[in-house]
Amino acid sequence: MNRKTRTSAVLALCCTVAGAGLVGCEDSSSDSDAKPSTSATAQKGEGALPDGAQKLDVGGSSVNVSCSGPAADGAPVVVLMHGGGDSVKKMAGFQKTLSKKNRVCSYDRLGAGASDKPAGPQTVESSGKVLTAVLEQVAADAPVVLAGHSLGGLLAARYAPDHQDKVKGLVLMDATSPTQSADVTREVPETATGPAGDLRKQFLAIAAGNNPEKLVIKDGEVRSAGDIPVEVIQHGEKYLEAVPEHGPGLERAWSEGQRKWLAISSRSKLSTAAKSGHHIYLDRPDVAAKATQRVVARATA
Repeated sequence: MNRKTRTSAVLALCCTVAGAGLVGCEDSSSDSDAKPSTSATAQKGEGALPDGAQKLDVGGSSVNVSCSGPAADGAPVVVLMHGGGDSVKKMAGFQKTLSKKNRVCSYDRLGAGASDKPAGPQTVESSGKVLTAVLEQVAADAPVVLAGHSLGGLLAARYAPDHQDKVKGLVLMDATSPTQSADVTREVPETATGPAGDLRKQFLAIAAGNNPEKLVIKDGEVRSAGDIPVEVIQHGEKYLEAVPEHGPGLERAWSEGQRKWLAISSRSKLSTAAKSGHHIYLDRPDVAAKATQRVVARATA
């Protein structure tokens, strides 16, 4: 394996396990053209739901959102949650595909994309409060299906159990494992050197909050969200195995993490996206879209 391949594997794994803006993981496109900068209520009138790209006021912070697609009475709004270091712009193509049949919204978390930076450290709980405020403005009384990638999947899965009145389905696309810190430290020992050793150090720093969102990512048990429909999709290309010496163990741990998420609901299903790396909605948008539409249909029935 050449140096370039090893480096790519390490960067990909840091994006995957940490989902948190390591250099080389961020969305390379600029968000400087996001518009408009006015709030949704100011532009469309008090009480109106946002449409297109807009900024919402959430507790005094500006949160960038994008909504599209037809709304239908009783039908859930699909809310996309990007991975760490990414933004709504990276999910724009996937949103456009889903919007042909569904009402779809996406948003940049604080510290990501075109949203404001967080005032201080964030936790899963505080990030969830921002999500609640976003849902109140983009979905109003409608139910929602959360479709999250990587870190966005972990946050969606942590949010759903406490909001079963609102969240009626989940799509977890290569979601960060609920025990990722333990997984990485188990598979890559402290004595590891080279790319694997660097990866371990970088990951622990990122998980401790050294990332653009200032989000502390802690391990935790998978809590039940009842019997909502859940589709867990894992990557099919075993690129993690490219990490020298410790790759196979990391790949096995990642698959175990995906299976752990099945405990979130009695109606969970695990599938593998063939010929897909970590960004399943980019590599296999057909697989991701069909899974999302199945969850929407089951949530509506």
